[in-house]
Formats: sequence, structure tokens, C-alpha cells
Amino acid sequence: MHLGRIGIWQRRGEVSAEAAQEIEALGYSALWLGRSPTPAEVWPFLEQTDTLIVATGILNVWRHEPADVAARHAELTDAFPGRFLLGIGVGHPEATSAYEKPLAKMRAFFDGLDAAERPVPREQRVGAALGPKMLDLATERSLGAHPYFVTAEHTRFARERMGSGALLTPEVAVVVEPDAETARAKAREYAALYLAASNYVRNLKRLGFTDGDIADGGSDKLIDAVIAHGPPEAIAEAVAAHFDAGADHVCLQPISDDYPPVDDYRSLARALIE
Repeated sequence: MHLGRIGIWQRRGEVSAEAAQEIEALGYSALWLGRSPTPAEVWPFLEQTDTLIVATGILNVWRHEPADVAARHAELTDAFPGRFLLGIGVGHPEATSAYEKPLAKMRAFFDGLDAAERPVPREQRVGAALGPKMLDLATERSLGAHPYFVTAEHTRFARERMGSGALLTPEVAVVVEPDAETARAKAREYAALYLAASNYVRNLKRLGFTDGDIADGGSDKLIDAVIAHGPPEAIAEAVAAHFDAGADHVCLQPISDDYPPVDDYRSLARALIE
């Protein structure tokens, strides 16, 4: 599976199968579906495109059984060989009442995928990861890691931790808006959920951000580091920083008032895809 360099990350419900055709035509190599999509929800996006890789970004392991996921994975890969990437993760504690021992839960889910009647091959799955132990597990048991809500400095840390052979695919939220204050206001609306989630806060503090940076919607320093904003050319520079730090593939999440944000797809493609 050749994931390419630039993909689109969009929550399910914010992107249509028809929009996926546009994403493919613009030259993006992958579409990541967020908000814990089931494999069945991936099917229309594969069916409506020809070469686009579609990934779950991520399937929440607390809400699914690995044997069922493996069976659905087999159906998708039989129908669309080489075009489905299974992304799995534990999400954040505030979203799951049963959340405990996340590392053990991820390890057990990988074990279940391996033990299924039709196992999910290691090279067809990727693990959501932020901290060092989860990065280690994703490297050991899958193609690599899919970090979310991270800075280029985290990408550098992840690459150093994972080594050169593992796939590193950070999500990068972007606001295509030339006015900095307008862009930051929109970015803060998006960031509010994650600045209230303990795992993302812990990761930001690991990177040197303080309680002051996290309070009141996030400091300009934090918002600018996590959420690329400005005209497409400025966003291209922020994406280049992730590649310079060791990313193999960057999936862009346009934050917009309109969904699907087709105009953003087009302007970003002109700046980022040769």
C-alpha cells in the first residue's frame, strides 16, 4: 500500500462519497474518515473512487470487537485490494466510560485482529498514538502511528522514538484564512474539545506547553503550533515542517464553515500537490 504524501482527514458526516471523487481528482492520495467510522461506512467512499486509499482515523477499540472488524476488513480488501487502511485507537478518556488501561486494550485488540479467522495483516493497519509507549506499540504491531492534534515538534519526537522504518502519518488541522485573528478564532472553536481532553493536554505538556498555554481556549503560541492557518502558501510551509521532522504522510483536516469544504480542498491542492 502506497499511502502517498498528502491526504485529507474529515469527520464522517462532514464529507460525502461524491466529495471523495473530487479529493481523488485533485491528487490527494488518501481520505481519512474520523469520528470512529465502522468499516461498513468506508465502503461508499471506496466504491465511488478508483485509486483513493480510505482509512479509518480512527476506529475506536472500545466500541468494536476485533473479530467483527477483521471480518469486515476482509470484505473490504477483497472488494478493493490495497485501498483500505484500518486505523485503530483508544480515543480519549472523556469520550468512553469504560476507558482504563488503554495500552493493554490496544495490545489486546491487536491480538484479536491477529487471531481472527481472516487476520488483518500488520501492513494493512495503523495505530493512533501520542505518548512513547503507545508509539512503541504502534510501531511493533502495525505499519506505524497516526498522531492527532500534534505539533511538528511531536512529529520529530515520534520519528526519533519509532525509528526510520515505521510509517508516521500525523493529522494537521488547517484554517484557510489570511486574517490571523479570524483564523485563530475558528481554530479555537475546533481546539476546545481537545484542550478539555486529558490525553491531548498531557501530550501538549510533554512538549513544553503550560497550563497558561492551555487555558482560555489556548494561547496564540499553542494554537499556531497545532493548527496551521493563513493562506494556502503559509499552510504549505507548516506542512513542510512536519515532513522535515520525519512525517511520511500528512493528512489535512480543513476547519470550515462549509462541509464538505471543497474550496479548501482545491486551494490546498494547488499549494501542496505538484
